[in-house]
Amino acid sequence: MPRNFSRRRLLATGAGVALGGAAAAVATDAQAATPVSASLTGVREETRSIDELYEAAIAEGGKLVLYQGGDVDGQAAGVRAAWATRFPKVPLTVAVDYSKYHDVRVDNQLATDTLVPDVVQLQTLQDFTRWKQEGKLLRYKPAGFSKVHKGFKDPDGAWTALMVIAFSFMYDIQAAGANAPRTPLDLLDERWKGAIASSYPNDDDAVLYLYSLYQQRYGWDWVARFAAQQPQFGRGTNTPGDAVNGKKKTIGVGGSGSTVSTSTTVKWVVPTGDHPFMAWGQRAAILKKAANPTAAKLYLNWVLSEERQLASFNGWSVRTDVTPNASLKPVWEFPNAHTDGFPRFMEDRAAAERLRQTFSLYFGEVKGDPSPGWLGLHPGR
Repeated sequence: MPRNFSRRRLLATGAGVALGGAAAAVATDAQAATPVSASLTGVREETRSIDELYEAAIAEGGKLVLYQGGDVDGQAAGVRAAWATRFPKVPLTVAVDYSKYHDVRVDNQLATDTLVPDVVQLQTLQDFTRWKQEGKLLRYKPAGFSKVHKGFKDPDGAWTALMVIAFSFMYDIQAAGANAPRTPLDLLDERWKGAIASSYPNDDDAVLYLYSLYQQRYGWDWVARFAAQQPQFGRGTNTPGDAVNGKKKTIGVGGSGSTVSTSTTVKWVVPTGDHPFMAWGQRAAILKKAANPTAAKLYLNWVLSEERQLASFNGWSVRTDVTPNASLKPVWEFPNAHTDGFPRFMEDRAAAERLRQTFSLYFGEVKGDPSPGWLGLHPGR
């Protein structure tokens, strides 16, 4: 979730502009042979089984490198363990970092012919449309692709969303008591002054979009009054939940959660009516120059499989034919989740940068080291 440094300067012009000239200079023969305007609808959905792909991945060389957007390395613990159990002969290396660092890292690796990952799974949705246009993605449709919600996939198979992520606010059930906040407006109650933790909206684009929805719905006055609540800002979208779970704050804003959680201590809120939250399909793609394309295909098929989609922690699947929780309607049926709005927001980098700097005027500049640490140029190598 998938971070900031001077990364804001990179995002301002679209991730990797500083590297764009070098990247453009190394256009491949494959790119030249496949014009962007060419029809790509002939890519067929995978027909091999998971086990057949596994055997093919072993024969290929038996390894896989994934660049995963996220906040801390531990967020990959679940996928590492599940993969190792299911595919012990194909070691998986996962590098977790802010998507805004991973995308320019990949751009730089491609420009310097030092590519590390086979699969990129990131929050920076605009990079996937750009990489497709630049001919850097392998067109591929895993099994189940036809069942993925139409807003969560590229029709030509350049990328597909593998999971739903949603951001809202949460609260400590016991500390909040009977009058717990139910909408973002309730966060302005004077009871919560000094009791709120939030990830920086001027550090993470998904949190930026969430705060932009609050501003659009309630006005800049809401932003000013929220700032007066003296929220504690931190780097990493894990920090609001950490603060609430650790009993350091009563409310956390700008973090993921689950509507079907059985927790008796923390409530993650999906507001009703036209009170906003936000959700999106986390996109993944195989890089055309990937060293282990078959293992990469295995990964996409596995994560998109009915078995893995049913195990969704938040009760939402990217597939129209899989319902992880019968009591929960699909996320795209929540108008206040704005699943169509976030991809559009991410494409307009100039507008996002203006908004980022405006929120900085209200909340201050981002401070602190990135929560995953500094991974450098070639993590996972």
